Amino acid sequence: MTQERTEDRLLQKALVGVGRLFFTLFVPVTAFFIFFKIFIFLRDGNAPQLVMTLIAIVWGVGGVAALYFLGYWLISKLSGKWNKSLLPYLFVGPALVILAWYLFIPTLRSLYLSFFNDTSMEFVGLANFLYCFTDEDMLISYRNNLIWLIVGTSFASGFGLLIAILADRSKFEKISKILIFLPMAISFVGAGVIWRFVYEYKPAGEDQIGLLNAIYTAFGGTPQAWLMIQPWNTVFLVFIMVWMWTGYAMVIYSAAIKGVPVSLIEAGRVDGAGEIRIIAAITIPYIKGTIIAVSTTILIITLKIFDIVYTMTGGLFDTDVVASMQYKQMFAQHDFGMGSAIAVLLFIAIIPVMYLNLRQFGQQEGFK
Repeated sequence: MTQERTEDRLLQKALVGVGRLFFTLFVPVTAFFIFFKIFIFLRDGNAPQLVMTLIAIVWGVGGVAALYFLGYWLISKLSGKWNKSLLPYLFVGPALVILAWYLFIPTLRSLYLSFFNDTSMEFVGLANFLYCFTDEDMLISYRNNLIWLIVGTSFASGFGLLIAILADRSKFEKISKILIFLPMAISFVGAGVIWRFVYEYKPAGEDQIGLLNAIYTAFGGTPQAWLMIQPWNTVFLVFIMVWMWTGYAMVIYSAAIKGVPVSLIEAGRVDGAGEIRIIAAITIPYIKGTIIAVSTTILIITLKIFDIVYTMTGGLFDTDVVASMQYKQMFAQHDFGMGSAIAVLLFIAIIPVMYLNLRQFGQQEGFK
């Protein structure tokens, strides 16, 4: 009798396990089939545009939410060990898949294409990389990127630190920070359009609609084509980025300065140190990690800079940078091998800066 009950229990557990397994597989397969059919309908359907838009919104947002809830429900039905092991991947997994699809795989493909000719049909070895280090236009782009790195990073970070220190001691701290931070709300393309009016040039005798030339001629100067003066035109472009990113540096530095212990500052004042001495000997050393993190972040931006150059000059008058050269080779001249080689070099240049940036952020107390 006891043996029969044991066999019944085992059979019941087996049937429940098979049913749960079937249901676990049937539900996601059915869900994916439905989502795929909706995708086909959106791709090939002839319904009114408004209907297609509403379905796309519901399918995109609601579908992703439904998949997450479905996955969570299925994982919750598993045993405790499997539940704890799989649950993190439910939330991190999609992000990792998207990251691999749009970053890791294209990086490997670019590396592969960099060893082929413009049509990606003939293997040319290191010829594309040799061109990158011998072509005159590429050498000019390296020079310009170096100007962006040195001038852009030092001025954006330096002005941000200076304004943060001054604003921290001002009665108008909030208003001044808002005004300085406002350019961050503008895209690089939008900033380029704005600053084209600042640098606008008209021949002498005509009304100067460019702000800089209007001021310059008001003091007796002659109008200047600022974006044609080499190599200063690159410096003029760099200051657009400085104008935008000074606010970012200011906000981060201001938060770090407020974290400096008051006891240290008071101890410095007791020892007879003035404000400049306190800033140089206490404040700046205390926020050194933040300065490095902000500077490397801006450094990465300057390495990848493209939008401002493309909007303002299109790379003319020797203002090209590495990213704009990559764009021209890839999309203007359709030389996929050369464009991929430049992209690989740019990626290699960014890696050590990004590593330093992430390591510095990892050392910050708030990120531990």
